[in-house]
Amino acid sequence: MAAEAPPPSAEEHKLPTPEEFTQVQESAEFGELRRSYRSFAFPVTVGFIIWYLLYVLLSNYAGGFMGTKLFGNINVALVFGILQFVTTFLIAWWYSRHAATNLDPKAEAIKTRMEGGA
Repeated sequence: MAAEAPPPSAEEHKLPTPEEFTQVQESAEFGELRRSYRSFAFPVTVGFIIWYLLYVLLSNYAGGFMGTKLFGNINVALVFGILQFVTTFLIAWWYSRHAATNLDPKAEAIKTRMEGGA
């Protein structure tokens, strides 16, 4: 099976010093990258945890509601359980798009500068 990636280049990348890492970490560009990540990850994580806990609490304390038949043998609990999986995959897809458009370009610019490419 052939590899898609090109072979490593012969040129060596400059390794940043600890001082350079600290300087980049304190830069406005890195702060913006962190803000972009946190403004997505924290609210989505909190929202999903609330959604998951709602499912668990309803399953434990609202058995009558969760046992309500919607059609055939399908009840509210089964639909909510399946929606947990759907939500997980949607969040993963959404984060992938967010990272590709908002995080990866900023991170690549920082990495290129750190390795001496710019």
